[in-house]
Amino acid sequence: MSEYQIAVVVGSLRRDSLNRKLASAMARLAPSDFSFKQVEIGDLPLYNQDHDAQPAESVQRLRAEIAAAHGLLFVTAEYNRSLPGALKNAIDHGSRPYGESVWGGKPAGILGVSVGAIGTAMAQQHLRNILAYLDVPTLGQPEAFIHGDDGLFDDADNFGEGSRKFLQNWMDHYVMWVKQHAA
Repeated sequence: MSEYQIAVVVGSLRRDSLNRKLASAMARLAPSDFSFKQVEIGDLPLYNQDHDAQPAESVQRLRAEIAAAHGLLFVTAEYNRSLPGALKNAIDHGSRPYGESVWGGKPAGILGVSVGAIGTAMAQQHLRNILAYLDVPTLGQPEAFIHGDDGLFDDADNFGEGSRKFLQNWMDHYVMWVKQHAA
């Protein structure tokens, strides 16, 4: 495969989200044969099975972007010890109607940053449970529960010296994971 298209799903809707910043900085660590596109989830209606036959345009766009991707990168915040509702809503839209999931078989990685001491550990674990059900092979190691302290990013929104080596190692493992599992 000459180029790997990665759909990036950021769980936080906030424009200046640390997780959106993390997603952008991670993409800059990838090799040139990987391209990353952040998928918009903020305009999705709440999932309602009554609309499966005629999904909204935003739902059709989400499903098409996920279907076209060779891999997935989830970068999520943690709300109330779990994943954000907007992220769960996007996952539900992509997995329905039953038997027509666009997620299945796509290799994934999960990251997250939080100002809390345990990063996004609980959100990531809940997301892993959901992705396992949806048949999404998910990178298990290394894990990355990132504490959003002052040194995480430099003035250009790249990783600071204290984080760059760790996150480059994570990206290197993710790249191998995608190459191993992408169809």
